[in-house]
Amino acid sequence: MQKYNFTLQETDGMNVSLDDFKGQSVVIYFYPKDNTSGCTTEATEFRDLYDEFKKLNAIILAISRDSLKSHAKFREKQNLPFLLLSDKDEEVHKLFDVMKLKKMYGKEYMGVERSTFIINKDGELIKEFRNVKAKGHAEEVLKFIKQEMCK
Repeated sequence: MQKYNFTLQETDGMNVSLDDFKGQSVVIYFYPKDNTSGCTTEATEFRDLYDEFKKLNAIILAISRDSLKSHAKFREKQNLPFLLLSDKDEEVHKLFDVMKLKKMYGKEYMGVERSTFIINKDGELIKEFRNVKAKGHAEEVLKFIKQEMCK
């Protein structure tokens, strides 16, 4: 199994490393942009299920290319209890291969493929959800973690 590690700044400017969460399951979800409809739907669904994830000893890390200032406004406006990490240089986006060629109105551009990764308590990647739809995704991730705990 592949192991990942990275360090990014979270909303309050503190460095957060994946290694900080050894012994816990980690849900890492990549999203395109703060305060957009799909990203707000996804974030608020993870927020609403946050206590369920906590009961399963699972941490949620949300990563986008937005600035810390943007993250702070988004977190406050949506009352998000989990960490929002800023990856302006796209290093972690590239590590997880979520930057994809997209098309809109006939124009091609590089954009974020909404994706979620589950890292187990040993730091190993155990599940990838690629090109997900925002609505209902948090519930799908929670269900997967519950199933993993029963193994």
